[in-house]
Amino acid sequence: MAAHADVAFAFISPGHALYEGELELRFRVLREPLGYSPSDVAFPFEADSLHLVAHQDGRVLGCVLFHPEDAHGGRLFQMAVAAHLQGQGLGARLVRTLEAELVQRGFNHVHLHARAPAVPFYERLGYAVHGEPYTEVGIPHRNMRKTLGA
Repeated sequence: MAAHADVAFAFISPGHALYEGELELRFRVLREPLGYSPSDVAFPFEADSLHLVAHQDGRVLGCVLFHPEDAHGGRLFQMAVAAHLQGQGLGARLVRTLEAELVQRGFNHVHLHARAPAVPFYERLGYAVHGEPYTEVGIPHRNMRKTLGA
């Protein structure tokens, strides 16, 4: 944790100075290893989503997004942490910071599509698996959900 104790967190939108860094991180961590191109990173609903980035000295080191689906909840997606910082708690800090903001905004539930290896990470943060395993972007996934403020 000490390695990123001075990392700052910011909620940003497309067009923000850190947005290109967020897209680059999402590409490098989530899409490039699967053979996708940088043009496959952005979602059609980017502008309607909440973007949280962890940054230091102008570099985006982590991010997580939330897309509201109704007045009460939505989907957490595009969770990514720079490879050299994975496993050090930055991802958990991102999710907890996002969840706190969601509670402030009146949301009470979140769901996500977790890559199979990430399921234990989300379980440690209170998310529960539901439904059957499936394949998305060519790799095994599980649906997970959590009630906020419970």
